[in-house]
Amino acid sequence: MPTSAHVTGILLRVAASAADPPQLLPAREQMAFTLGFHIILVPFGVALTALMLIANYRGLRHGDEQALLLAQRWSKVAAVLLAVGAVTGTVLSFELGILWPGLMGTYGAAFGFPFAIEGIFFFLEAIFVSIYIYGWKRLPPWVHFWTGVPVVVASMGGTAAVVAANSWMNQPGGITMRGGRVVEVRPAEVFFNGAFWFESVHMLLAAYIVAGFSVAGVYAVGMLRGRRDHYHRLGFLIGFIVAGVVLPVQVYVGDVVARQVFNSEPRKFAALELLPTTGTHVPETLGGVLIDGKVRYGLKIPDVASLLAGFRPSTRIRGLDAIAPAVRPTDRSVSVVHLAFDVMVGTASVLLLLVVWSVWLWWRRRQVPTNRWFLGCAALSGFVAVVCLESGWVVTEVGRQPWTVVGLLLTKDAVTTQGNLWPFFAAALGIYLAVGIGALLILRSLTRRWRAGSDGDDEGLDVPYGPNRPLTDAHAGEGRHE
Repeated sequence: MPTSAHVTGILLRVAASAADPPQLLPAREQMAFTLGFHIILVPFGVALTALMLIANYRGLRHGDEQALLLAQRWSKVAAVLLAVGAVTGTVLSFELGILWPGLMGTYGAAFGFPFAIEGIFFFLEAIFVSIYIYGWKRLPPWVHFWTGVPVVVASMGGTAAVVAANSWMNQPGGITMRGGRVVEVRPAEVFFNGAFWFESVHMLLAAYIVAGFSVAGVYAVGMLRGRRDHYHRLGFLIGFIVAGVVLPVQVYVGDVVARQVFNSEPRKFAALELLPTTGTHVPETLGGVLIDGKVRYGLKIPDVASLLAGFRPSTRIRGLDAIAPAVRPTDRSVSVVHLAFDVMVGTASVLLLLVVWSVWLWWRRRQVPTNRWFLGCAALSGFVAVVCLESGWVVTEVGRQPWTVVGLLLTKDAVTTQGNLWPFFAAALGIYLAVGIGALLILRSLTRRWRAGSDGDDEGLDVPYGPNRPLTDAHAGEGRHE
């Protein structure tokens, strides 16, 4: 028989659900879609430019024409994706104001500060990307190379600023409230909030993993099709080595992040572990969902969750029952967070096995792995890395529910209460579909020209998309003197 407390909790949750404004569902769906789309572009803005500079450096240092050709072509891809990211990011900025006036109206003075910093970094990135692209035929080789460094630095700073805003919603601080309004903002405390460092490092490493494996995957496909020349082997190696070096570091950082969540965000940790009740000797549940407050269909490994959280089986983990029923996440929300966490860990483990396999193959033959099974798996690694990234983003965003700003603002209180939002969601879908298809068509056009041996200037057009030849005389001369 249910207890009176249980019945009261159910009634409170039903009442809270009934009070949700009709705009909440379309607003959340639209924000989830647009954020999920935009987050795929972030790694290429952050890390593809770094891969570009690695190729550029090798080309100059060793007189490697194919490395310079890679750098030139990757700079074009980076420019296209930067433009797409600018469009999707602009839509997101409008959505914050239109869909979530409760957030921006009350906490905009604090929440908006990291975005102002991000805007500065974005302008710097856009300026230096333009200089770098135009500079292929107009600047001395090493001067041109150094114009690319601010692009990498600015992209990292911009990412850190956006993560600062997101992490502030998880662990808000740096503000003084009076009468329900923000009366004082301490910018440094807002930016460097309690969750900033581990979230920003985690995201930055994820960007390099996604970009590295995605680039490696493209050249792995070429190698599978018989293109085993220096150009394809080098393109594969630069991407795969960067991702392979960063991935083990990310595994360690992910473990630290999980422990930080255990200490600072017990509600989210309970969802990660699919834990309805507080206890010790908590098992690690693989798969499974929460139905009527009970775990169904999961595979439980005894004591592992407690061991991972506190290094002892007796570690006590707070469950969902420790959260007030009125602000307790729904069973569906908890299940989504838990399954996304499982996917994130599972895909990261698969990628780590791929890296270990590559090391073993290299150790045996001391050459770029050409095993077709390995190349086939490497060709899929970029897609797997994107799935890992998306699932991690779901953990971060859905894991905060039902709060928009934890402890201060519920999501249902942040959403607009005006109008029918479904048409706006449909419009956003149309915009993003058009932008996505346009970007793919442009990239496909570029790759076709590259396969044909053209870099776009064969009609005499003076455009920033690459010199007439893979290596200019100035670059060749200085590269050979090194």
